[in-house]
Amino acid sequence: MKKIFDYFDHRYRESIMSRSASQDGPVITISRQTGCDARQIAEMVVDNLNRKYYTNKWKWIDKDIIYKVAEELNTDPNRIENFYKGIELTDISEMIMAFSGNFVSDLRVKKAIKDVVLSMCKEGYIVFVGRGSVAIARDFQNALHIRLIAPFYWRVENVMKKKEMDIETAEEYVVDTDEKRYNLILNFLDKKPLSIDYLFDAIINRSSFTIQEIADFITAMYEKKIAKRLAATV
Repeated sequence: MKKIFDYFDHRYRESIMSRSASQDGPVITISRQTGCDARQIAEMVVDNLNRKYYTNKWKWIDKDIIYKVAEELNTDPNRIENFYKGIELTDISEMIMAFSGNFVSDLRVKKAIKDVVLSMCKEGYIVFVGRGSVAIARDFQNALHIRLIAPFYWRVENVMKKKEMDIETAEEYVVDTDEKRYNLILNFLDKKPLSIDYLFDAIINRSSFTIQEIADFITAMYEKKIAKRLAATV
Protein backbone atom coordinates (compact mmCIF):
# COMPACT_ATOMS: atom_id res chain seq x y z
CA MET A 1 0.00 0.00 0.00
CA LYS A 2 3.00 2.33 0.32
CA LYS A 3 2.91 3.24 -3.35
CA ILE A 4 -0.74 4.27 -3.06
CA PHE A 5 0.10 6.50 -0.10
CA ASP A 6 2.94 8.07 -2.12
CA TYR A 7 0.32 9.69 -4.35
CA PHE A 8 -0.56 11.98 -1.47
CA ASP A 9 2.95 13.37 -1.10
CA HIS A 10 2.98 16.85 -2.66
CA ARG A 11 6.42 16.59 -4.25
CA TYR A 12 5.69 13.15 -5.68
CA ARG A 13 2.36 14.37 -7.04
CA GLU A 14 3.96 17.39 -8.71
CA SER A 15 6.50 15.19 -10.49
CA ILE A 16 3.74 12.93 -11.76
CA MET A 17 1.50 15.79 -12.88
CA SER A 18 4.34 17.32 -14.92
CA ARG A 19 4.68 14.22 -17.10
CA SER A 20 3.47 14.36 -20.71
CA ALA A 21 0.01 13.05 -21.54
CA SER A 22 1.49 10.22 -23.60
CA GLN A 23 2.89 8.75 -20.39
CA ASP A 24 -0.45 8.76 -18.57
CA GLY A 25 -2.07 5.58 -17.29
CA PRO A 26 -3.08 2.91 -17.74
CA VAL A 27 -6.18 3.22 -15.59
CA ILE A 28 -9.51 1.43 -15.28
CA THR A 29 -12.58 2.95 -13.66
CA ILE A 30 -15.54 0.87 -12.53
CA SER A 31 -18.73 2.78 -11.91
CA ARG A 32 -21.71 0.86 -10.61
CA GLN A 33 -25.28 0.85 -9.55
CA THR A 34 -25.72 -0.21 -5.94
CA GLY A 35 -25.42 -3.94 -5.31
CA CYS A 36 -23.30 -4.90 -8.34
CA ASP A 37 -20.24 -6.28 -6.47
CA ALA A 38 -17.78 -3.78 -7.95
CA ARG A 39 -15.14 -4.20 -5.25
CA GLN A 40 -14.91 -7.96 -5.75
CA ILE A 41 -14.74 -7.46 -9.51
CA ALA A 42 -12.00 -4.83 -9.18
CA GLU A 43 -9.97 -7.17 -6.98
CA MET A 44 -10.24 -9.95 -9.57
CA VAL A 45 -9.32 -7.60 -12.43
CA VAL A 46 -6.18 -6.57 -10.56
CA ASP A 47 -5.32 -10.21 -9.93
CA ASN A 48 -5.90 -11.03 -13.61
CA LEU A 49 -3.66 -8.22 -14.85
CA ASN A 50 -0.85 -8.84 -12.37
CA ARG A 51 -0.76 -12.53 -13.23
CA LYS A 52 -1.03 -12.01 -16.97
CA TYR A 53 1.73 -9.40 -17.14
CA TYR A 54 3.94 -10.92 -14.41
CA THR A 55 3.86 -7.80 -12.26
CA ASN A 56 2.58 -6.44 -8.98
CA LYS A 57 2.00 -2.92 -10.27
CA TRP A 58 -1.76 -3.09 -10.49
CA LYS A 59 -3.76 -1.95 -7.45
CA TRP A 60 -7.40 -1.17 -6.83
CA ILE A 61 -8.63 1.64 -4.65
CA ASP A 62 -11.88 2.79 -3.11
CA LYS A 63 -12.08 4.28 0.39
CA ASP A 64 -8.34 4.91 0.83
CA ILE A 65 -8.91 8.24 -0.91
CA ILE A 66 -11.17 9.44 1.90
CA TYR A 67 -8.59 9.04 4.64
CA LYS A 68 -5.70 10.51 2.69
CA VAL A 69 -7.62 13.55 1.45
CA ALA A 70 -8.78 14.11 5.04
CA GLU A 71 -5.18 13.93 6.21
CA GLU A 72 -4.08 16.37 3.54
CA LEU A 73 -6.80 18.87 4.43
CA ASN A 74 -6.35 18.27 8.17
CA THR A 75 -10.01 17.46 8.64
CA ASP A 76 -12.15 14.59 9.85
CA PRO A 77 -12.56 11.73 7.33
CA ASN A 78 -16.31 12.04 7.90
CA ARG A 79 -16.09 15.46 6.23
CA ILE A 80 -14.77 13.84 3.04
CA GLU A 81 -17.23 10.95 3.33
CA ASN A 82 -20.11 13.40 3.61
CA PHE A 83 -18.95 15.17 0.46
CA TYR A 84 -19.00 11.87 -1.39
CA LYS A 85 -22.46 11.18 -0.04
CA GLY A 86 -23.70 14.59 -1.15
CA ILE A 87 -24.45 15.73 2.40
CA GLU A 88 -24.29 19.52 2.50
CA LEU A 89 -23.09 21.41 5.53
CA THR A 90 -25.73 23.29 7.47
CA ASP A 91 -25.09 26.91 8.44
CA ILE A 92 -24.67 25.82 12.05
CA SER A 93 -22.15 23.12 11.08
CA GLU A 94 -20.16 25.68 9.09
CA MET A 95 -20.13 28.06 12.05
CA ILE A 96 -18.97 25.34 14.46
CA MET A 97 -16.19 24.24 12.10
CA ALA A 98 -15.16 27.84 11.46
CA PHE A 99 -14.87 28.62 15.17
CA SER A 100 -12.88 25.44 15.76
CA GLY A 101 -10.49 26.31 12.93
CA ASN A 102 -11.32 23.13 11.01
CA PHE A 103 -13.64 24.51 8.32
CA VAL A 104 -13.03 23.00 4.90
CA SER A 105 -15.29 24.10 2.07
CA ASP A 106 -16.83 21.75 -0.47
CA LEU A 107 -14.73 23.48 -3.13
CA ARG A 108 -11.49 22.61 -1.32
CA VAL A 109 -12.62 19.01 -0.78
CA LYS A 110 -13.57 18.65 -4.43
CA LYS A 111 -10.25 20.10 -5.62
CA ALA A 112 -8.24 17.85 -3.29
CA ILE A 113 -10.09 14.75 -4.47
CA LYS A 114 -9.64 15.72 -8.11
CA ASP A 115 -5.91 16.43 -7.69
CA VAL A 116 -5.32 13.11 -5.96
CA VAL A 117 -7.31 11.06 -8.47
CA LEU A 118 -5.65 12.80 -11.44
CA SER A 119 -2.17 12.14 -10.08
CA MET A 120 -3.02 8.49 -9.49
CA CYS A 121 -4.41 8.23 -13.02
CA LYS A 122 -1.27 9.72 -14.50
CA GLU A 123 0.89 7.27 -12.56
CA GLY A 124 -1.33 4.45 -13.78
CA TYR A 125 -1.81 0.75 -13.06
CA ILE A 126 -4.82 1.55 -10.92
CA VAL A 127 -8.42 0.33 -10.87
CA PHE A 128 -10.81 2.84 -9.32
CA VAL A 129 -14.12 1.75 -7.81
CA GLY A 130 -16.48 4.69 -8.12
CA ARG A 131 -15.55 7.89 -6.27
CA GLY A 132 -16.45 9.95 -9.35
CA SER A 133 -13.32 8.65 -11.05
CA VAL A 134 -14.94 8.19 -14.47
CA ALA A 135 -15.72 11.90 -14.62
CA ILE A 136 -12.28 12.95 -13.40
CA ALA A 137 -10.40 10.58 -15.73
CA ARG A 138 -12.70 10.97 -18.74
CA ASP A 139 -10.04 12.62 -20.94
CA PHE A 140 -7.27 10.09 -20.32
CA GLN A 141 -6.31 8.24 -23.49
CA ASN A 142 -5.04 5.13 -21.76
CA ALA A 143 -8.18 4.55 -19.73
CA LEU A 144 -10.98 2.02 -19.77
CA HIS A 145 -14.31 3.03 -18.24
CA ILE A 146 -16.80 0.35 -17.19
CA ARG A 147 -20.28 0.65 -15.71
CA LEU A 148 -22.04 -2.17 -13.91
CA ILE A 149 -25.82 -2.30 -13.89
CA ALA A 150 -28.49 -4.84 -12.94
CA PRO A 151 -32.28 -5.01 -12.50
CA PHE A 152 -33.51 -3.14 -9.45
CA TYR A 153 -34.83 -6.10 -7.46
CA TRP A 154 -31.82 -8.26 -8.34
CA ARG A 155 -29.72 -5.58 -6.67
CA VAL A 156 -32.10 -5.24 -3.75
CA GLU A 157 -31.85 -8.97 -3.10
CA ASN A 158 -28.06 -8.83 -3.30
CA VAL A 159 -27.97 -5.96 -0.79
CA MET A 160 -30.36 -7.82 1.52
CA LYS A 161 -27.99 -10.80 1.62
CA LYS A 162 -24.79 -8.82 2.06
CA LYS A 163 -26.00 -6.23 4.53
CA GLU A 164 -28.64 -8.35 6.28
CA MET A 165 -31.39 -5.83 5.55
CA ASP A 166 -35.11 -6.38 5.19
CA ILE A 167 -36.61 -5.62 1.78
CA GLU A 168 -37.96 -2.17 2.63
CA THR A 169 -34.63 -1.01 4.05
CA ALA A 170 -32.73 -2.48 1.10
CA GLU A 171 -35.03 -0.77 -1.40
CA GLU A 172 -34.49 2.58 0.25
CA TYR A 173 -30.74 2.01 0.49
CA VAL A 174 -30.44 1.13 -3.21
CA VAL A 175 -32.48 4.12 -4.39
CA ASP A 176 -30.66 6.56 -2.10
CA THR A 177 -27.16 5.27 -2.90
CA ASP A 178 -27.82 5.17 -6.65
CA GLU A 179 -28.86 8.82 -6.56
CA LYS A 180 -25.80 9.89 -4.57
CA ARG A 181 -23.40 8.05 -6.86
CA TYR A 182 -25.03 9.51 -9.96
CA ASN A 183 -24.89 13.03 -8.53
CA LEU A 184 -21.24 12.55 -7.57
CA ILE A 185 -20.33 11.83 -11.19
CA LEU A 186 -22.26 14.92 -12.30
CA ASN A 187 -20.43 16.98 -9.67
CA PHE A 188 -17.09 16.30 -11.35
CA LEU A 189 -18.33 17.08 -14.87
CA ASP A 190 -18.06 20.59 -16.34
CA LYS A 191 -21.53 20.32 -17.86
CA LYS A 192 -24.55 18.37 -16.67
CA PRO A 193 -25.56 15.93 -19.43
CA LEU A 194 -28.97 14.36 -19.86
CA SER A 195 -27.28 10.94 -19.64
CA ILE A 196 -23.88 9.76 -18.41
CA ASP A 197 -23.81 6.67 -20.64
CA TYR A 198 -21.41 8.36 -23.08
CA LEU A 199 -18.69 8.30 -20.42
CA PHE A 200 -18.36 4.51 -20.52
CA ASP A 201 -16.62 2.16 -22.93
CA ALA A 202 -18.88 -0.69 -21.85
CA ILE A 203 -21.96 -1.21 -19.69
CA ILE A 204 -22.29 -4.73 -18.25
CA ASN A 205 -25.36 -6.33 -16.71
CA ARG A 206 -24.09 -7.88 -13.47
CA SER A 207 -27.11 -10.18 -13.20
CA SER A 208 -26.16 -11.90 -16.47
CA PHE A 209 -22.61 -12.90 -15.51
CA THR A 210 -20.56 -14.07 -12.54
CA ILE A 211 -18.02 -11.85 -10.82
CA GLN A 212 -15.17 -13.80 -12.40
CA GLU A 213 -16.70 -13.63 -15.87
CA ILE A 214 -17.07 -9.85 -15.64
CA ALA A 215 -13.49 -9.52 -14.37
CA ASP A 216 -12.34 -11.57 -17.37
CA PHE A 217 -14.39 -9.39 -19.76
CA ILE A 218 -12.81 -6.24 -18.35
CA THR A 219 -9.35 -7.75 -18.61
CA ALA A 220 -9.98 -8.63 -22.27
CA MET A 221 -11.31 -5.13 -23.00
CA TYR A 222 -8.25 -3.61 -21.37
CA GLU A 223 -6.05 -5.68 -23.67
CA LYS A 224 -8.02 -4.63 -26.75
CA LYS A 225 -8.24 -0.93 -25.97
CA ILE A 226 -5.07 -0.13 -24.03
CA ALA A 227 -2.45 -2.89 -23.75
CA LYS A 228 -1.74 -3.15 -27.49
CA ARG A 229 -1.43 0.62 -27.76
CA LEU A 230 0.99 0.77 -24.84
CA ALA A 231 3.05 -2.09 -26.27
CA ALA A 232 3.33 -0.25 -29.59
CA THR A 233 4.82 2.82 -27.90
CA VAL A 234 7.56 0.91 -26.10
